[in-house]
Formats: sequence, structure tokens, C-alpha cells
Amino acid sequence: MRTYEMMFILRPDLSEEEVTETKERLQNIISQFGGEFETEAGGWGRKRLAYPIEDYQEGVYVLWYFKGKSETIDELDRIMKISDNILRHIIIRKDQNNAS
Repeated sequence: MRTYEMMFILRPDLSEEEVTETKERLQNIISQFGGEFETEAGGWGRKRLAYPIEDYQEGVYVLWYFKGKSETIDELDRIMKISDNILRHIIIRKDQNNAS
């Protein structure tokens, strides 16, 4: 398995319960597809967006590190694209040479 870094931006009008449910759903996908959730980097939270996305000026930023296979990434990408709660996302493979 490889190590990945995933950042996603949630809609700012979600309740804490909806944010928690969305995060749990993504963590379940990671584990169902053979991955291992490692950690959530703290200190991000609600930030102003560089440009409006779907008429939102702010978003809730979340940064995760996890291990997974290509199937894990494919499923996460598919689910995040169709989720109404997620404005944007990116998943980056962390190579051993540039891991911090």
C-alpha cells in the first residue's frame, strides 16, 4: 500500500453532525477498500476560498493522511465527485523521497 494525502473542502453551511457523517463515510470507504486511515491534520477548519465555488465564499478544509491501494483511490474519487457536501477534493500520492 502507498501513502496518500487527501484534502477536501466541505460546504460551510453543513451542521457539525453532517460534517462528522461525511468524514465517517469517507473513512469507511478507506477501510472497506483495503486502506488504513492514519491521521487528520488539524488547524485548517473554515477558511475563505480564493474564488467562489457554487456561490460559497468559504469552505471547511480537511487534510487527511492514509494508506491505500489504487481501488481505494478510485472509489474515494468517485464518491467525492458525486457528493453534494464536498465542494472540491484532491488526492496526492506521497512518494518516499518527498514525504515530510
